Amino acid sequence: MARLLSSAMLKGIERFQASPLRKLQVVPGSFYQHDLRHSTSIPGDSDTHQDFQPANKLKDSNLSVKDIVEKDVKESPVMIYMKGVPDAPQCGFSQLAVRVLKHYGVPINARNILEDLELKNSVKSYSNWPTFPQIFINGEFIGGSDIILQMHQNGELREKLKDLTGGTNQEKAE
Repeated sequence: MARLLSSAMLKGIERFQASPLRKLQVVPGSFYQHDLRHSTSIPGDSDTHQDFQPANKLKDSNLSVKDIVEKDVKESPVMIYMKGVPDAPQCGFSQLAVRVLKHYGVPINARNILEDLELKNSVKSYSNWPTFPQIFINGEFIGGSDIILQMHQNGELREKLKDLTGGTNQEKAE
């Protein structure tokens, strides 16, 4: 039985490789998967309608990226610059930082540094810190996920967030 199954699989693979449909023309800005063309077009491509092109909200504002970072930090009680967003972190360190902060039930403002290299570099120069995530609480740069975790474990984070948490959230964090 196993020999028949193995033989059938090999014949299927041989037929798949010899299929005349596999000779596809390679088109820049696209890739093929199972004979379907998927577009990976870039902004400004004449084949992509403007409504479907990505928009950079930071560049559309009249503020410089440095001004935006300063405004974020000053106006947000808890600001995190991270890879991804709080509901979908794109690295383990960002995920850890978000989990620790969510434990306290505080509102978290965040920006995805993967969307804009200029933002990423501006945040690095603003904090003078090379890695991400970067967490600011009440306008003060705290650090990354390792520092937040350590502060959580020794009780410093609860103290730092006490003005931002309600009584029930503070008791939950204890």
